[in-house]
Amino acid sequence: MDRLATIEAFVRVSETQSFSEAARRLRSSKSSVSRQVAALEAELGARLFYRTTRSLTLTEAGRSYFERASRILADLEEANLSVSQLQSAPRGRLRVNAPMSFGFLHLAPALPDFLRRFPEVEVDVTLNDRFVDLVDEGFDVAVRIGNLADSSLVVRRLAPIRRTVCASPAYLKVRGVPASPDDLKTHDCLCYSNLAQAREWQFIRADGRPWPVEVRGRLSANNGDTLKAAALKGLGLVSLPTFIVGSELQAGALIVVLDEFLAQDISVNAVYPHSRHLSPKVRAFVDFLAERFGPRPYWDLAEEPPARTSN
Repeated sequence: MDRLATIEAFVRVSETQSFSEAARRLRSSKSSVSRQVAALEAELGARLFYRTTRSLTLTEAGRSYFERASRILADLEEANLSVSQLQSAPRGRLRVNAPMSFGFLHLAPALPDFLRRFPEVEVDVTLNDRFVDLVDEGFDVAVRIGNLADSSLVVRRLAPIRRTVCASPAYLKVRGVPASPDDLKTHDCLCYSNLAQAREWQFIRADGRPWPVEVRGRLSANNGDTLKAAALKGLGLVSLPTFIVGSELQAGALIVVLDEFLAQDISVNAVYPHSRHLSPKVRAFVDFLAERFGPRPYWDLAEEPPARTSN
């Protein structure tokens, strides 16, 4: 007995409640399908269908077997399709969403290499810092920063993100270097207004307990590059990821402070709607970004951040 063919015959009969219709879909004969189902019942030692001259319904055993058998066929179809998709070239229009700073600094320079590698893909990028509903707004994939809430989206971690608090040497020379998060209460702080609690900076104590600190300052903005520009001009301390300030830290234009009080637990992620059949263009793009950015992102690969300025 061809077990797979027999299981498929049973599933099609269950779905259609008809031997004739199942045979038509399988391009087989009614008598052949009937023999396959009878052989399956004999092997299992259980009746799978109630048969009358007018109806065909599943027994309790039949319903239980159908649930499992249909999943087996679906998984097999997915496995076959995934292999065939790996052999097919990514093609078509790919709609991508990403945050502004990361998009300008890192995604935009990566796109020419992606397009050269996959000449049949057309990329349409939208950069903004607002929350985007991928399904409702028709995006294939998004790049997102931080710890993501549970959702129906598939999340692929691309690279770790290192958080910093930093300021210009000129600012630290005049105002001093904070020794603990509580010292920030006497400093000017530049705040990222897209956060729900923009003026509450999060730190962590040596024993792992959270250490939130209320900060003050005369400038807030919804864009990290704006805050970086202000920090470079000596207007205050800023809390930004190294993918924004990495080159300035390496050059000594900004100095890291309070590093030992920051939890390093966020990442840059690719997210895309759940699908049993991930399209080759999305798979190719996500794999490309993971290769490009992680697990040791290039913006953190230079020398260690310059030593802190002393008082």
